[in-house]
Amino acid sequence: MSYRRFVHLFLAFACINLVAFGAVAQKKKPETMQAQGTKVAAPEPPLPRGDKLKEGPEQTAKATKVFGEIMGTPDKGIPADLLNKAECVAVFPSVIKAGFIVGGKAGRGVASCRTQTGWSAPAFLEIKGGSIGLQAGGSSTDVVLLFMNTEGLKKLVSNKVELGADASIAAGPVGREAAASTDASMSAEILSYSRSKGAFAGVSLKGSVVSAEKSDMEDTYGGSVTAMQVLAASNNRAPAEVQGFANKLGEYSSRKAR
Repeated sequence: MSYRRFVHLFLAFACINLVAFGAVAQKKKPETMQAQGTKVAAPEPPLPRGDKLKEGPEQTAKATKVFGEIMGTPDKGIPADLLNKAECVAVFPSVIKAGFIVGGKAGRGVASCRTQTGWSAPAFLEIKGGSIGLQAGGSSTDVVLLFMNTEGLKKLVSNKVELGADASIAAGPVGREAAASTDASMSAEILSYSRSKGAFAGVSLKGSVVSAEKSDMEDTYGGSVTAMQVLAASNNRAPAEVQGFANKLGEYSSRKAR
């Protein structure tokens, strides 16, 4: 074989291989892009924004302040291990108890649940209840509820729930070591706490009725979003004015949903 013929054959072979390699690369390119695309999830759209963003931000600001103050005193506050076990947290600032012989209580609050990305957007709740007994005068009490599983809050936001009847509730233990000496968290769906005149303790709220607060929900998110949808949404999807409550929860417990 002559040198010139060898060179021609070598160049022809090289050209064929380059063409084949290019065809394979072109074929694989869309597949690679598609594979890469599946790794990057599209950002979720924001939740609807209501027309009257006033009451919602005020409620979340109050709840954020109350929770921060309570957790700022760990020796007398909610045990950290119980908070880490809780799936949802609700805070009702300034629940009013008043009456003479026949008494009652009412208040509005904010709740957030764990999601795959952290604490959820805030949902707005109300608590009402009545009691009969020898009582007089009135008081303002901060109430905190720890939902130890998602079933308790699902019942609550789906319909009105009577604590102790429709959802099991127990007074929550207080202090760093208190959780180790009680089995309350093992059986109750909800653990309840109250703070009145600076004193913080577990409290029984049996007979109280908790439900979604429709006015605050509508003012914040409009009329088309349910409390359950909000509690399943990431906090960054909520209006910026009401994101502070979930952010504060994250400072003390950053565990994501299981």
